[in-house]
Amino acid sequence: METHLADWIRGTPDGVEAESILRSCVHCGFCNATCPTYQLLGDELDGPRGRIYQIKQMLEGNAPSQSTQLHLDRCLTCMNCETTCPSGVRYGRLVDIGRAAVEQRVPRPIGQRWQRALLRRFVTTGWLFGPAVRLGRLLRPLLPQRLRAKLPVARDQGKWPKRAHARKVLLLNGCVQPALMPAIDAATARVLDALGIEAVSEARSGCCGAIDYHLSATEAAKAAARRNIDAWWPHIVRGAEAIVINASGCGAMVKDYEHLLHDDPAYATKALRVVALTLDLAELLAPLQQALTAKCSTPETGSAPRRIAFHPPCTLQHTQKIRGTVEAILGGLGAELVPVSDAHLCCGSAGSYSLLQPELSRQLRARKLENLERAKPQMILSANIGCLTHLETGANVPVQHWIEWVDARLQARP
Repeated sequence: METHLADWIRGTPDGVEAESILRSCVHCGFCNATCPTYQLLGDELDGPRGRIYQIKQMLEGNAPSQSTQLHLDRCLTCMNCETTCPSGVRYGRLVDIGRAAVEQRVPRPIGQRWQRALLRRFVTTGWLFGPAVRLGRLLRPLLPQRLRAKLPVARDQGKWPKRAHARKVLLLNGCVQPALMPAIDAATARVLDALGIEAVSEARSGCCGAIDYHLSATEAAKAAARRNIDAWWPHIVRGAEAIVINASGCGAMVKDYEHLLHDDPAYATKALRVVALTLDLAELLAPLQQALTAKCSTPETGSAPRRIAFHPPCTLQHTQKIRGTVEAILGGLGAELVPVSDAHLCCGSAGSYSLLQPELSRQLRARKLENLERAKPQMILSANIGCLTHLETGANVPVQHWIEWVDARLQARP
């Protein structure tokens, strides 16, 4: 694709990267075939190819409009198009550059500015979000349906293991998951404890920065990354072998710290080290499959449901490129994985997308649940807190994180 970038971006780091990405696109349109928003809306401007053209026009000097902003806002950043693209176009990076440029040139209505600012502040601040979740659960019967739908019912997290082990890994003390579903981290710690690995949740770590980053608050995202690196660094120096992320959206963001902080002389080298140590939980457990299977109850015992539909989040399969690993772990532990049509498509959660684009998000969820439940599973499992809470709202069967199911198999209890 021939490009002629405008003076204001030509030669800048973003301009060099954007030009390289644009030139790699052959505008074949294969990406549209797997784009969820294009499938729903049928508008070229709401598919990857159309968004690439809009970004190209802006970077070449044409003034963007609120229409440009709307079409970029509607993108889920699910990266399905990157998986489909035969030319290897790095669409995700291009849309990040495009959104940031539009944000500087198209003022948002005051309502949108307040909504996005409050969302960023509220969700990413533990001392605000955690108490609000607890209060919301107390007042649940009085809440409007729209809010009740965003608030999963509390479930017992069980005990956090007390044993110390020579092998130690770090867990992210994130923003949403510890408040909404603390059972996920506790189950992770118990499974790792059974394998002789101590899970350390460093209290000084916090939000991974994804919410800020995808709402074009890049400096806030960088601050979150620096805080997490500072929190983890003493443990890394003492020999922690990995940073294990059990929320695939957070894992995708932490693995991007190298790019996020590449121009920060104080943190660039540390970010490289952090990225090298970061593993999705499935990546850590896959080599331990034999030991994990040996620890589990026999197939005849235990009460964890066996007929399972697995939803692989976009951040697991398209961003981190981890495909089939969780399914292999579950299958090795006795799960009967039912077939799921269109498993590559987004469920509509996409971080803050379900709040900012609720109508499109609900349509995507309805389609995803229809596919997940068609084969009559006993339970739906996933790997990301956003997907879990989003799917749970409309599902007819229980929805859990896959590590909770593994923990139930280990403990031979419901």
